[in-house]
Amino acid sequence: MQRFLRISVAVMTCLVVGYLSGMATKQGITDWYPTLNKPFFNPPNWVFAPVWTLLYLGMGVAAGLVWSQMEKNEALVKRALFFFTVQLALNALWSFLFFSLWNPLVALLEIILLELMIYETYIQFKKINRWAGFLLIPYLAWVGFATLLNGAIWWLNR
Repeated sequence: MQRFLRISVAVMTCLVVGYLSGMATKQGITDWYPTLNKPFFNPPNWVFAPVWTLLYLGMGVAAGLVWSQMEKNEALVKRALFFFTVQLALNALWSFLFFSLWNPLVALLEIILLELMIYETYIQFKKINRWAGFLLIPYLAWVGFATLLNGAIWWLNR
């Protein structure tokens, strides 16, 4: 039961962060983003919400699986959850930088740091629960794609 509760709390936390990030993007999506030059590989806007929802669910389950190992190795779990918290905060910050401040260059620098923190979180999670590590791979890949997209948008609009 404790494992289920921890997974549920972690999933809800990730979904709340995702919802808040969505609120930060709302104005920029309608007012500013349509005016930008975008690369040929830019997905349609409707793709982002379902993809991010699935990624936040996977992140939450991964964090919950790691958190549920707290009694077995407290120091390792705390370290892993520290990196998870940092990357989750950076994830939310990116939406604000890109869509609220309309600053693709600063957002690009930040998303590179985010990608590194996700990778470190993946490494830490994998040490504790390999399934938790596997659950972060789609997130790592999507943020890699988002980094490329962010960089292309910055380049095309500089």
